[in-house]
Amino acid sequence: MIPVLLRLTFESGLSQAILYAVALGVIVYAFWSGYSGAPSKYDLRAKKELPAAPADRAVRGLGYGAFGAVIAWVGLHYALPATAFLGGKGEGIPIHTYGVMLIGGFMLAASLVANMAAREWTGAEGPKKREELLDLSFWLLLGGIAGSRVLFMLVNWHDYSGHWAEYLSSPDKLLEMLGSGLVFYGGLIGATFAAFIFSRRRNINFLRLCDLCIPTVSLGQCFGRLGCFSAGCCWGDVAKPGFPLSVHFPGAQAAKDIFGRLVNTASLAYQSQAADTRWVVPATGQIFHEAVPGAVRVSAWVAEHGHTLALHPTQLYESLGQLLLFLALMFLRRYRRFHGQIFGMWLMAYAVLRTSVELFRGDLERGTFRGLLDSFGMDSLAARVPLEAWYNISTSEFISLCMFAGGASLLYVRGRRVWGAGRKVALGSSSGGI
Repeated sequence: MIPVLLRLTFESGLSQAILYAVALGVIVYAFWSGYSGAPSKYDLRAKKELPAAPADRAVRGLGYGAFGAVIAWVGLHYALPATAFLGGKGEGIPIHTYGVMLIGGFMLAASLVANMAAREWTGAEGPKKREELLDLSFWLLLGGIAGSRVLFMLVNWHDYSGHWAEYLSSPDKLLEMLGSGLVFYGGLIGATFAAFIFSRRRNINFLRLCDLCIPTVSLGQCFGRLGCFSAGCCWGDVAKPGFPLSVHFPGAQAAKDIFGRLVNTASLAYQSQAADTRWVVPATGQIFHEAVPGAVRVSAWVAEHGHTLALHPTQLYESLGQLLLFLALMFLRRYRRFHGQIFGMWLMAYAVLRTSVELFRGDLERGTFRGLLDSFGMDSLAARVPLEAWYNISTSEFISLCMFAGGASLLYVRGRRVWGAGRKVALGSSSGGI
């Protein structure tokens, strides 16, 4: 497990100048991407596509440029010392494996979707749709990040409620609140809303767009879960001793970068277990909420050994499942009968996959029904829900149930229409023959 690939530092004047040049390049590139990618408009009178007006290009370019400027400011703020940038923290730029895998998966998925769009729409419409889908990827990124943060904050509401003034008191606190955690389901919901709005504005069938994009979500998530494994987040429950696939996530004194240097960054799994006051029987891996013969505090055990207990690598379970789901849906695309069929199948299949993986998850931070009640101050009601109760499901399991029901309903309604229309055609053909 390598949480940080390497850390770039900017102590010399030359390195600081190079970083300023890179920041400027990010802003210019963002502006140019927005300006040059402004969509054309169809003139009804002339009956042809007209390029975007200069004013529309400028507004779009300035919007993209502003977004690039925010990214550049955050990077300079954390990377440079106060002597080179006002308010700088001088922490350098850590290249996190999670971020590399997440961005790599997203870029690969976006490129694949754009190329698929060029083949989905024939003739001159293909290249146009390819450009539109590349444009959509930017809005999917924003919607995904916003949705994942909102759901994370709702699941961990007790960490934020009552502290808004503290978070808004300084840019550092605000950035900490905005970047402290992500939830895949929240990102999926946010990206879906962004895709829906985009499809309405570009006059694209929403379900057709979903069928095109959704298999690549699994491809991107395949890479994303590998990033989770590197960071030690979304970890599994304690495995039985001798389980061949079990893994240990390191503490700050064991985690190293690709050059073998200590990064002083403990895995999230280790940080959680270092504060875990429950009891574990090392010989069996059983967890208890009170002391029993042969048990030790989880926090004491991990502090002594410098790494977590043996855990299920649930990140790898889901990564493999997502890869298989991607390949299966790409194969089934050639046999689809109606718009929304691939989307509905993905909703059902991923719900099953995620629920299965959740059975092995051990990170209570992801939220449970009891935890949600506790977060909203319903202490008395939360106390009536045992931690091990079958109905104390996680937030992800609840969303999975809703997704499965939604996917099944979509396939039934859309499939029934297609089947009914086909049956009428068949009956009409038979009558004509008679």
